[in-house]
Amino acid sequence: MAKKKETSRKKEREREKKARRVFTVIVVILLIIAVVGTYILWKKGYIELDFADGHDHNEPQQSIVTDELSIHFPMLGNKYSGDCTLIKVGNTEILIDAGSRKNSAETLISYINTYCTDGVLEYVIATHADQDHIAAFVGLASGVGIFEAFKCGTIIDFPRTNSTSGTYEDYVALRDAEVEAGATHYTALECWNNENGAKRSYELADGITMNFLYQKFYEQKASDENNYSVCMLLTQGTNNYLFTGDLEAEGEASLVEEHELPKCKLFKAGHHGSPTSSGAALLAEIQPEIVCVCCCCGNDTEYNFGSNDVVFPSQAVINRIAVYTERIYIPTLVAKDTDDGFVPMNGNIIVSSDGGEVKVTCSNNDTLLKDTDWFKANRTWPTA
Repeated sequence: MAKKKETSRKKEREREKKARRVFTVIVVILLIIAVVGTYILWKKGYIELDFADGHDHNEPQQSIVTDELSIHFPMLGNKYSGDCTLIKVGNTEILIDAGSRKNSAETLISYINTYCTDGVLEYVIATHADQDHIAAFVGLASGVGIFEAFKCGTIIDFPRTNSTSGTYEDYVALRDAEVEAGATHYTALECWNNENGAKRSYELADGITMNFLYQKFYEQKASDENNYSVCMLLTQGTNNYLFTGDLEAEGEASLVEEHELPKCKLFKAGHHGSPTSSGAALLAEIQPEIVCVCCCCGNDTEYNFGSNDVVFPSQAVINRIAVYTERIYIPTLVAKDTDDGFVPMNGNIIVSSDGGEVKVTCSNNDTLLKDTDWFKANRTWPTA
């Protein structure tokens, strides 16, 4: 009887050992799956990891909302260049443009929801009618666009356009639906003229104003759609921030002629870093300290024809900006070996200030454009 009990205990211990071995194998397999899965997501650009500290730099930079003013240049979720800027002043949110394609809507809605917690965009500005500035207002047919995802207070857009595209027609239909639901709609020309209830200057908070600037293509026909762009100067005490959409050289000349522009802490570079924007005359007036280029770095323009100089951002623009600052930042980078065709460069960029020093915080890294591998392979920093 004792021998049978010993045999039974021995078999039981063997079963326990076998169970532990199976459990260990399962744990190891799960760990391998987790590591490989994380690696795949990282390679495809879905997540960005700092391997020094294990921190995911794509997570929202929540601490920034404690600043008096924050200006956000989020990634757009695809390999195309386009504009989107979220400005947060206390509990007031201003959205300028929503590119680059209709499929950017999901990415942008998620980002905006992080900072706009009440579902209301107090001001929406659409600078001009090109899809890389308005498509995400519309969104995909299978989803919702920004106009449907948020309640809009005041919508301010371009007085003129040559566009007859389906995206533009969809934009107008959804904008008008917002107006029927209670939003107010003005053009930038009405703002400049203080007409029909529109204002040239809007006080967003004590000492912070949103100012619409005049340029002649609000009233004159332009051959290039970009020159219809709405221009806005944001002022926070002595700090100034300039946004000119895709305004080209002729429009910039008018802007400089019409205004005594101040030196600017931030300039959102014109037309994604195209050689035809961010001209010397405008830069000489504003002498920017920080420049954010809303593009997917290395992205070809539709006018490329094999010329490297018009790949965003162009060498010509870099040469002009370098006179004033080396602080150039870009959200994403073309990566042709990934499924999505892009990876984060600086990632989501936030320029913020509590009324004094202006700082830049990026979700991926804070590397200046001139110090990136892409720049070293494709561009040169001009010597003094």
